[in-house]
Amino acid sequence: MPGNSKSGIIFNIQRFAIHDGPGIRTTVFFKGCPLRCWWCHNPESHKILPEKFDGCNLRRGFDQSFSMEKDEIGKEISVDELLNEIIKDRVFYDESSGGVTFSGGEPLMQPEFLIKTLKECKSNGIHSVIDTCGYASSEIINEIAPYADLFLYDLKLMNDEEHEKYTGVSNQLILKNLVNLDQLGKKIIVRFPVVPEITDTKDNLLAIRGFISYLKNLIEINLLPFHRAGEGKYAKYRMENKMIDAESPDSTNLENIKKFFNELKCKVKIGG
Repeated sequence: MPGNSKSGIIFNIQRFAIHDGPGIRTTVFFKGCPLRCWWCHNPESHKILPEKFDGCNLRRGFDQSFSMEKDEIGKEISVDELLNEIIKDRVFYDESSGGVTFSGGEPLMQPEFLIKTLKECKSNGIHSVIDTCGYASSEIINEIAPYADLFLYDLKLMNDEEHEKYTGVSNQLILKNLVNLDQLGKKIIVRFPVVPEITDTKDNLLAIRGFISYLKNLIEINLLPFHRAGEGKYAKYRMENKMIDAESPDSTNLENIKKFFNELKCKVKIGG
């Protein structure tokens, strides 16, 4: 079963990543996500089980021995198999102060598999980052926190009704878990998707800055500009694209938002 302690479902392994935490990293993409963000650029990650699509080929990133069939998205993999893939890049981690990042989808949807893998990484001295939307039970957060070195935490919309409209879920649990991680002393990088006319409104920016100003362990803010790179996936997988007419934010707006968050006296970066 996906998400047990012995195996999980992933849909990609990306090596030599430089935007998913410090240093050179191996990013593992977990299948399954509880949110349905309008601007999602990995819609193939939504469902937790492997899926088959006509004409699909997402074998990039996997070694040949772990490649998926060309029409399949998602592959079951054991903890030992995944650890072996992660350890292959240890020399790059050591030279760059990098490590592994667990992303998705949402890695917290497969908690037992994630925890077991995190424990193995920790015992092998591998720096571990979790890229999360924060939508999970407090129990899962508390169990995982001791084994993760850093959290990349998505923060999208502060108004609960708007958050539910654009992501499909309330933000109350997300905000609660962010505060909880901060109180546990975990290092946090807040990731803010800059989506024109949705997340970049004055009210939302003010609300987010006010909320994160109380975090004691916030080390960085990443502004992630909306892009249309995933647009072709929606057509390929016959999924509705609600952002088909949306444009990316212009550079002037991004710089203004960066200055806005710089008032927190925290490092702010455009991009991951």
